[in-house]
Amino acid sequence: MPRLEEHCWSCSCSTSVKTKDLSSVSWIVCKTGEMMSIITSLLSHAYGSLHSLQSANLIRRGLVLFIVGVVLALVLNLLQIQRNVTLFPEEVLDTLFSSAWWIPLCCGTAAAVVGLLYPCLDHHLGEPHKFKREWASVMRCIAVFVGINHASAKLDFANNVQLSLTLAALSLGLWWTFDRSRSGFGLGLTTAFLATLIAQLLVYNGIYQYTSPDFLYVRSWLPCIFFSGGVTVGNIGRQLAMGSTEKPHND
Repeated sequence: MPRLEEHCWSCSCSTSVKTKDLSSVSWIVCKTGEMMSIITSLLSHAYGSLHSLQSANLIRRGLVLFIVGVVLALVLNLLQIQRNVTLFPEEVLDTLFSSAWWIPLCCGTAAAVVGLLYPCLDHHLGEPHKFKREWASVMRCIAVFVGINHASAKLDFANNVQLSLTLAALSLGLWWTFDRSRSGFGLGLTTAFLATLIAQLLVYNGIYQYTSPDFLYVRSWLPCIFFSGGVTVGNIGRQLAMGSTEKPHND
């Protein structure tokens, strides 16, 4: 009988111990689940905040690039009109800065797209562009681009071929001085090709025209202007992207 009682007592003790162990395990599992849910909630909130911050930075950079494109289009197109390089119908010359209203909008949109593409392509290729990454260099690049456009309207050569070769050399010099990247060169060529094709279609449909066209319906130096413009806007876009990524790090 004592052995039976001892056996029963040991069985009841082991059962209670197992019950306590199970309750402890269930408590640990419950707390672990709560902690995991809290961590998941925090991570999702952080991801949402980061995504919204990246979207805000993207919109802000696109807006700045759009404004830059609009300002450059107004100034440079006014120069071309004053030198009678481009001709518009009289009814469109009564608008702001004697420019057709759609030119600043198109140039602003193109500047935003190209300027945002440059840093994205650098990131995709795994080649972060760090050559002359400061605003002073970007300002000099803009000044050289304006000078190239000014030269296309002011310089007088014996024929358009000499002018085109000169502007091509200046445009390549701008890329070599302020860029020197494969992505910059490739996007510059792509921008020049597409923009020249669009200009050809606009002139063909009578939207505007060039005096003395020698490259189908446009001037042969026009791709050089678009190439240097793409490189310039790309440098602005890269600098804006670099500033947006460094700001949280500095804080």
